[in-house]
Amino acid sequence: MTPKAEAPAVSVVIPAYNAAWCVGKAIDSVLAQDFRDFEVIVVNDGSTDNTSTVLSAYGDAIRVVHQANGGLSNARNTGIRESHGEFVAFLDADDWWLPGKLEKQMALMESRPELGFTSTTARVEDPDGRLVNIWACAQWQGSFLIHLFGSNADVAGSGSAVIANRNLFNQVGTFDESLRSLEDIDMWMRLAAVADYACLEEPLAVILKRPGSMSRNLEVMREAAIRVMEKNRHLLPTSHQGAYWRACMAGIHGDYAKWSYRAGQRKLALLEVARLFRLAPLARGRLGLGLLKDILLGRTL
Repeated sequence: MTPKAEAPAVSVVIPAYNAAWCVGKAIDSVLAQDFRDFEVIVVNDGSTDNTSTVLSAYGDAIRVVHQANGGLSNARNTGIRESHGEFVAFLDADDWWLPGKLEKQMALMESRPELGFTSTTARVEDPDGRLVNIWACAQWQGSFLIHLFGSNADVAGSGSAVIANRNLFNQVGTFDESLRSLEDIDMWMRLAAVADYACLEEPLAVILKRPGSMSRNLEVMREAAIRVMEKNRHLLPTSHQGAYWRACMAGIHGDYAKWSYRAGQRKLALLEVARLFRLAPLARGRLGLGLLKDILLGRTL
């Protein structure tokens, strides 16, 4: 992964699968950035719609890599391998950036060489452009890695806001293609184990939340969350691999208890509460008792 001579500062990687309806907005948001020292790599991941036609209209403004469908992680990894920049920025095809993102984020990274990756606050919008949520920067003290195990979603903007030093992928590897979800959280954990992280408070990315998205597939996400927590447990300091890790895992089961209950899966929700108690009865007991009471009484969670 040695950058070529006269390489750009940033390689922007956009995976695209059947994204003819949205990828143009993502690309346009990058090309409109004031910071100009970048290349745009769009990985057409086996699209069967008109994605190729949309991409061809951009000519030399972007570089397109065509491949058989391999999934999101595989497409991101292809983009990393094809990149020439010192830094890699990620953007999903259905999301977009706001003006000033690259300039402000790169200024942060250049002013703090110890940072290995950064992200920004993001707006979460529905397909009609209505604001659903503000994905804000986390607040933490001490090790961000330790914090991330307890709050998995605390890299604001995630796969559409992160910029990482490209050389770090030589140390931690690329995205785990065996994961069916949460491959971004897995990557941020591995990066946080070897480098510092920071987040810009200003909303500079927009995340599109669509009905039926992967985030709604509870079983896939639950399986991935458990795998990510288990496979990366060794990254924690030894002092945090016991009771702290179990408390974090119990918190995961608590979250899925709530989400399962809201989805009408009461038995599964109760099973998740039981798993919580088994892992951390003292550290998460109050949470578990509260969930158990609300579920049994049929309260809104």
